[in-house]
Amino acid sequence: MSNQSLGQKGEDIAVEYLQKNGYAILSRNFRYKSFGELDIMASKKGKIVFAEIKTIRARPNFQPEDQITAKKQNQLRKMTQIYLSAKKLPADTPQQIDIIAIELDKNDDVVALRHHQNAIEDC
Repeated sequence: MSNQSLGQKGEDIAVEYLQKNGYAILSRNFRYKSFGELDIMASKKGKIVFAEIKTIRARPNFQPEDQITAKKQNQLRKMTQIYLSAKKLPADTPQQIDIIAIELDKNDDVVALRHHQNAIEDC
């Protein structure tokens, strides 16, 4: 499975997980030019949740959320503001950035799913 299809599989799993946990999915894969992408936009209790999904094949001593660098965090913060502007929503709309880390085994079964709420602050 390619990295792209692995990522797509992870996003599908994350959407199902979020819906089961009371989130309404607003959109997926919001891109802005070549600057970046937001994986999943959802809402719950009047707040927009921007979910960054990281999916890997399970392996010892490595977690997918370890891939979220300071540079990536800054990019995500900027992308949330671009999204709000594109959707004509106020910049002070209640929001948070979550990270959903998914580990799959060789058969594409979920070994672990961790939802880090409000993982990237100051958005």
